[in-house]
Amino acid sequence: MTRYEPAIDLDALTAIDVHVHVEVDGHGHSSLPADLTEAASKYFSADGPRPDLDSIAAYYRERRMAAVVFTVDAQTQLEHPPVSSAEIADGAARNNDVLIPFGSVDPRRTDAADRMRRLLDESGVRGFKFHPTVQGFDPSDEQHYPLYSVMQDAGVVALFHTGQTGIGAGLPGGRGFRLGLSNPMLLDGVAADFPDLQIIMAHPSVPWQDEALSVATHKHNTWIDLSGWSPKYFPESLVRAANSYLKTRVLFGSDFPLLMPDRWQRDAEAAELFKPEVLPGILKDNAARLLGLRRA
Repeated sequence: MTRYEPAIDLDALTAIDVHVHVEVDGHGHSSLPADLTEAASKYFSADGPRPDLDSIAAYYRERRMAAVVFTVDAQTQLEHPPVSSAEIADGAARNNDVLIPFGSVDPRRTDAADRMRRLLDESGVRGFKFHPTVQGFDPSDEQHYPLYSVMQDAGVVALFHTGQTGIGAGLPGGRGFRLGLSNPMLLDGVAADFPDLQIIMAHPSVPWQDEALSVATHKHNTWIDLSGWSPKYFPESLVRAANSYLKTRVLFGSDFPLLMPDRWQRDAEAAELFKPEVLPGILKDNAARLLGLRRA
């Protein structure tokens, strides 16, 4: 395994996509059980291939974009082994001109903090992805505070899914997943108790968009990414915030491979949602600042 170090030429990039899923590893293992993969594809009307990491890198390199790549470790909840975050980081090291690895740990494991430290020390991950609904945990519960302490001390980013999810949609009982665990207001206390931890609230947080905007307005260590929805469906309140009082803490994200960056950009341009002077920050500059990327 090679420890990740970035070699990204910011001036050569058109954008940084902060929300890219690695759903299949180099051995063909899927991050989700088959029933969830099928249900998610139906929900997103996305039946395309699930590319491996090197193919993801080639896709983004062709578009002169960088991508934050990750999986979700929900082994306890799903009873399904995750894609390896260490292997993702190793693949990102091979493609360090365009890829930025985030790790994932199952918060319900007793050794989660130790696993997090290993990914930081040995693999060089730059943040961690959490999906409270799929992982089945309440992010506001203080039993998870040791994880936040590790991330805050390391100066890396915490990326949380917020709002409803297509994972489990349409299955009996939504496969037992609780949407309320992804209410962004559950992150307010985390942001308060860990003021140096930078927290991304992923997606338009429907049906809790106002809660997400409230948290981001009050806690300046929180950010919002715009992944998972076509921009033509963005809530008006989110667009207004992105164009004004939150313009320095809003981030471009696609939700690849379920929503592709080409479609995101095409729909955003057609809808003319974002002010020309704001768009460079959303597409690249805000993420570069958050991730500590420097120009050569």
